[in-house]
Amino acid sequence: MSQPTSRDASEVRGSSEGGPTALSHREILTVLAGLILGMLLAALDMTIMASATKTIADQLHGQTIQAWVTTAYLITSTLSTPLYGKLSDILGRKPMYLSAITLFLVGSVLSGVAGSMYELAAFRAVQGLGAGGLMSLALAIIADLVPPRERSRYQGYFMGVWGISSVAGPVVGGFFAGAGTFAGIDGWRWVFLVNVPIGIVALFVVAKFLNVPHTRVNHRVDYWGAGALTLALVPLLIVAEQGREWGWGSGTSLAMFGIGAVGIVAFLLVERAMGDEALLPLRLFRRSVFSLTNLINFIMGLGMFGMMMSLPLYLQIVKGATPTESGLLTIPMTAGILVASMGSGILISRTGRYKRFPLTGLAVVSVSMFLFARIGVDTALGVTMLIMGLAGLGLGLCMQTLILAIQNDVPAKDMGVATSSATFFRSIGGTVGTAVFLSILFTVTLNNLPAVGGGGGGGGVDLNDTSFLATLPPEQARPILEAFTSGVSTVFTVGGIVVAIGFLLMWFLREVPLSDKSGIERAAADAEETTAKVH
Repeated sequence: MSQPTSRDASEVRGSSEGGPTALSHREILTVLAGLILGMLLAALDMTIMASATKTIADQLHGQTIQAWVTTAYLITSTLSTPLYGKLSDILGRKPMYLSAITLFLVGSVLSGVAGSMYELAAFRAVQGLGAGGLMSLALAIIADLVPPRERSRYQGYFMGVWGISSVAGPVVGGFFAGAGTFAGIDGWRWVFLVNVPIGIVALFVVAKFLNVPHTRVNHRVDYWGAGALTLALVPLLIVAEQGREWGWGSGTSLAMFGIGAVGIVAFLLVERAMGDEALLPLRLFRRSVFSLTNLINFIMGLGMFGMMMSLPLYLQIVKGATPTESGLLTIPMTAGILVASMGSGILISRTGRYKRFPLTGLAVVSVSMFLFARIGVDTALGVTMLIMGLAGLGLGLCMQTLILAIQNDVPAKDMGVATSSATFFRSIGGTVGTAVFLSILFTVTLNNLPAVGGGGGGGGVDLNDTSFLATLPPEQARPILEAFTSGVSTVFTVGGIVVAIGFLLMWFLREVPLSDKSGIERAAADAEETTAKVH
């Protein structure tokens, strides 16, 4: 490994012959401000679209193809996540994080001026290219600056960003979508343009204050691995989004599955041949903590996204809430996530123990989903909100702690790729979970409609547009609502079982003692050890 250049060494605060020293709490908070702004872009974008997509599709006359807007963003953000992790290990965190923010801003501006749904889908793909680095690189940068034992305290701030976005996003999206014009521009376009001022501030703060030292290394970029991963994921993500409409056993779906399988085999062969140069080095999977934690991350993504997809539908369709109201009704879950993530971070810092938190969290999430499976048409909103708060506590105990376990286990040189792998596998789990649980939801609902609706083929009800329910007399609407609730209950039952499997796997995770050195300090120590061996 090559030694830092003079430019790199000068970036280390207080560096001396003894090596780099840790940043002060104030300096870390300054860097954290820029990272939070970057993450806010990605987090707000995910939630703000939920309440605005229908209006945007109407305005651009593309309601039937709106799924491609989501799919395009999902494909590029998922594919770029591991690439950002690897490139940041090679080129440094700061240039890659600035690139991620810049790409996201360019995609936001282009999306804000889109003239058709096809243009919007293409521009959302550009946004996704930036979004893939905003989350994983922020977590990797904090890992560089803060020792694992102290890290959860700072990662709690990131959870706060996601919590605030989950509430503010639907409200802001609903406001802009409902506004005819704002400042002389179509209201819905501000859903994207609102990112511009936030992104500019983030660029300034990151460019000025994020001076993470980086040891330059001469590595090849695994372009073949990136290509094989694209071949594997693109058809699988497309079929995950479109399979319910095409039919899971249709010729198109089967072709997508086949191409994806070929891509997976090709990716594994390429990664094996590339060794340490690989986009996702296979040697990391020989580490039990890395492989088992990412499997749990995948499982948690399945259950978590299934829950977060079903709850808004239940609140809007069964309880008649608007998209904005459904966002506000999930505040108990947000509060639970914030309290648990920050509380567990403080306790981990004091005790140095972390396994107990995701173990408890997965159990709580599983119990919460089984409780959700018992809700019905007449269940009081207060009861539902209490269960949401319980589920939030469980999620808050898991999400950052699992990433911490991975970061603590891998060598410092692999910090970027290891952190991005956690985000990557959770994202893949979420995509699969959304597709599977949506399929379960509507299949069960349609199967129950004939019995309550007196007709064949779903009782003659078209679930593609449920707005008609608001105009039906209560006695006619109730059988449909009961059928839909039965679908939601099935989703939560299956989701609870899935998360329970993750809970059982968690018992086998080996708890590695938390290091008291930051990623920068560990890298410096590794470099000294390598130099000593050479001499």
